[in-house]
Amino acid sequence: MTATEATSPPASGPPGQPDISYTPDHGKYLARARRRLETEKLQKTLPPAFPEQLHSDLAWDGNDLHERYDWNYYLTEEDLREVDAALQHFKSLNLPLGHLTQKTFPLPTLHGILRAISYELHFGHGFKVLRGLPVHKYSRLDNITIYVGLSVHVAPVLGRQDHQFDGKEADVILAHIKDLSSEVDTSKIGAPAYTSERQVFHTDVGDLIALFCLSEAAEGGKSFLASSWRLYNELAATRPDLIHTLSEPWAADTFGKVPGKPYILAPLLHHQPATETTPERLIIQYARRTFTGYWGLPRSYNIPPITEAQAEALDALHYTAEKYAVVLDFKQGDIQYVNNLSIFHARGEFRDLPEKRRHLVRLWLRDPEYAWKTPEVLQDKWDRVYKGVTPEKSVFPLEPYIRSASKGEVKPEGDQDAM
Repeated sequence: MTATEATSPPASGPPGQPDISYTPDHGKYLARARRRLETEKLQKTLPPAFPEQLHSDLAWDGNDLHERYDWNYYLTEEDLREVDAALQHFKSLNLPLGHLTQKTFPLPTLHGILRAISYELHFGHGFKVLRGLPVHKYSRLDNITIYVGLSVHVAPVLGRQDHQFDGKEADVILAHIKDLSSEVDTSKIGAPAYTSERQVFHTDVGDLIALFCLSEAAEGGKSFLASSWRLYNELAATRPDLIHTLSEPWAADTFGKVPGKPYILAPLLHHQPATETTPERLIIQYARRTFTGYWGLPRSYNIPPITEAQAEALDALHYTAEKYAVVLDFKQGDIQYVNNLSIFHARGEFRDLPEKRRHLVRLWLRDPEYAWKTPEVLQDKWDRVYKGVTPEKSVFPLEPYIRSASKGEVKPEGDQDAM
């Protein structure tokens, strides 16, 4: 897989920070790996109790996955009539969107299909694409209603993506993914979700991600998914020292947005041995920008630098993901559901035109019936997403805005966001 190299600001950060930026540099990656192999005594075995290989449908190779797995579900005419009936039923209740549930958005036939999708996300291949929603037929509000209504059948718990909206405390449930770089001061942008640049492989926060395509770019913007389990198998076989590195604590930058916590220490890789009731699981959670900075949020100077080993590990994750990724054409009306605990996602660079601009909306979801156990070190972060969300405080912005956590500015003490 190839992708256009986007322009990123030069590497920055605390004293001792390696020469690494948000946009991976393949030459630097190879040189760093060669230097470390030649000059360091690296671990030759895996950490205790870590598996030599993971055997699961979740450990897929995107180069031939299409031969074994059809990730598409095409909505039928009957399905669409049922969706429209559910929309009209919900509208008749005169309730805010925070009250969308399986009961208020009833789908008698589709419910079983959507529950099967949730099972596939948790125990199968980890992703599925629902296709064929007629976006052009509905208003923005109706499209969002349908999107959320379908999604609560896949996973009924809606996650919080921001703690404030319009200067007020709120549970912001919906996030917009759109290039805003021509509309706002670019120094206020701290995440690639609001640019047209290539977005490198990463994870979000929470169990499941849902992305709904309201409109496509004029050119580019392909979606890439990669199995973190397949990545683990590759690194475990070839570079067990990097498994050690990934399973040790890393200093993730909070960019001054968490009172009293300039950084959070946590491993990127979490291994969960099998129990009597659950299978063995592996979870990798990371956002590259928290270790390299991005645009208006350069890596902070008052935190520990990452190490050379960690810099190599970051690039190893990205380039191994590229090697095994599946490429998805994201079309208007598609909803992509992804297990955020077992899959990395990325996006190609794109070009908009005034009459055709890429615009996605995102939900973070959790399904209590099938949910994986959250690693203890991630529980606080998960609580910030899922704990205490109420229908009354839930907000679903219909127009794009930059989330607090992605703004390239440090807010005053007491008005901060850890998301």
